[in-house]
Amino acid sequence: MRHFRKMAAVVAVSALAVVGGAGTAFAASKTKIQWWHAMGGALGEIVNDIAAGFNQSQNEYEVEAVYKGNYTETMTAGIAAFRSGKPPHIMQVFEVGTATMMAAKGAIYPVYKLMANYDQPFDQSRYISAVIGYYTTTDGKLLSMPFNSSTPVVFWNKQAFKKAGLDRAPKTWEEVGDFSKKIIASGGAECGFTVGWQSWTMLENFSAWHNVPFATKENGFAGLDTELAFNSPLHVKHIQQLADWQADKIFTYGGRRGDGNPLFADGKCAMLINSSAYYGGLVKSSKFDFGTSEMPYWSTVKGAPQNSIIGGATLWVLTGNPKEDYEGVAKFLNYMSDVFVQAYWHQNTGYVPITNAAYEMTKRSGYYEKNEGRDVAILQMSSKAPTPNSKGLRLGGFVQIRDIINEELEAIWAGKKTAQEGLDTAVARGNVILRKFEKANK
Repeated sequence: MRHFRKMAAVVAVSALAVVGGAGTAFAASKTKIQWWHAMGGALGEIVNDIAAGFNQSQNEYEVEAVYKGNYTETMTAGIAAFRSGKPPHIMQVFEVGTATMMAAKGAIYPVYKLMANYDQPFDQSRYISAVIGYYTTTDGKLLSMPFNSSTPVVFWNKQAFKKAGLDRAPKTWEEVGDFSKKIIASGGAECGFTVGWQSWTMLENFSAWHNVPFATKENGFAGLDTELAFNSPLHVKHIQQLADWQADKIFTYGGRRGDGNPLFADGKCAMLINSSAYYGGLVKSSKFDFGTSEMPYWSTVKGAPQNSIIGGATLWVLTGNPKEDYEGVAKFLNYMSDVFVQAYWHQNTGYVPITNAAYEMTKRSGYYEKNEGRDVAILQMSSKAPTPNSKGLRLGGFVQIRDIINEELEAIWAGKKTAQEGLDTAVARGNVILRKFEKANK
């Protein structure tokens, strides 16, 4: 806690320097700004520090950061509050809720409009393109402010690799298979690799990384009449290979979210493909030195790798509050983009910074030299300009679609279906959800 308070003070002082000072931080009557979020535990403490830093930087507004449960619970609570006429000013929404929020006509106040209306210094070129691309209109205007953004990476057990005579992570999926066999044969680990958030890592990001569509219509960015496309020959090949690798323990399925992380942290699997945001937790739970590397790609795919896409959440501004409150909301979002705030958030959480300046400042400070691999996520997202296949997904009802994908992948892992059968079924079932969403939002 002492560390958090110290950093909060640094953030507050930095903000004061940016805004030029604002007088006494504890004025008698501050306008309250409600920020509902889904960050619990240590992340919640950092969120509170950021809010406190803003509150100390000026004397007109006070942001109240309120934890509302997990992503789904927070979004559900926010929607219910809006319908009852008492919405929060700001609500954190995970990336799969983007299309749903966009369809809520009249309920959202687009960030680009908010910043323009209140004359805030808002220049989208400041932001990392791979981060904001997920949350822009088709003509590039930012709808919500990126907050906690991450991308899948490979965590690899250096001790297990060394025992097998290996000194680097695999670059291709072909190497994943070969390296895993050597590690298992050497006794370095019981299994080669496991994955988390399997739809996000093995299908959504797999598609972007190989520059192939996950869905038609630019993955939903170009229209509601999109259809899923992750049952292509490449997708089928990949998923069937993972299923086949289970026989030799090259691949072991550990669960839908972060459930498989202990397989890596306990040394049972030599590699973990999961969110970069798990870095801090793995440092605490692992008793060995591990590296962080980019996701593997199939060497037979021309042009691969492309760029990965983000997960996490953004801050959406909701309408329905007094008009005079929104100047404070705009100022807070501008504060959130400050280079010191973003560097603090990035370095203390494992999430990526949303601005180029925060990344450059962190790099100049020597942070990445002291913390090997912490910049992999940023480089992986930013090494190439996003394409229509790799800027993200915008699909209605995607929370339900991910559940369907999880069910079908688990049927494949259990040997109840082939990859072709499972992915074909997932596409068919998911398209039903898309058609319902399209009909409801025409």
